[in-house]
Parts: sequence; C-alpha cells; structure tokens
Amino acid sequence: MSSIPDLSRAVWVKSSYSNGDGGDCVEWAPAVARSGGVPVRDSKVPHGPALVFPSASWSSFVDDVKTGRLAD
Repeated sequence: MSSIPDLSRAVWVKSSYSNGDGGDCVEWAPAVARSGGVPVRDSKVPHGPALVFPSASWSSFVDDVKTGRLAD
C-alpha cells in the first residue's frame, strides 16, 4: 500500500468472531477496505492505533481462521 488511509471518518464494524463479553473485540472498516487495505483496530481502544493490512494478506488470514488452521 502506498499511502496511509484517512480513518478519521471510517465506520467501524465489530468482527463476527468477537465475543460478547467485552473481550477479543476486533473491528474493521469495510468501506475503507475497498481501497486496497483492510484497517483493523481494538474496539476497546477506539482512539488508539489501527493496523492496515494488504487485502490479500487479510483474506488469507481470515481463511485460515475459518478453517481452524490458527486454532490453539
């Protein structure tokens, strides 16, 4: 990715893999993700940093989670 996306107006969505008791809360910004990078942050720290992953790398990660390749 050649530039850092402006996340100041991003609409964040909690991952369906996050649990409901306040832990393991991952959010991403789908509208920003359409521009080639997937921004991800900790929902418990909404004004903290966000990581932006290349779309292909994020897709591979999600596939690995879904198939259980990253399970404990």
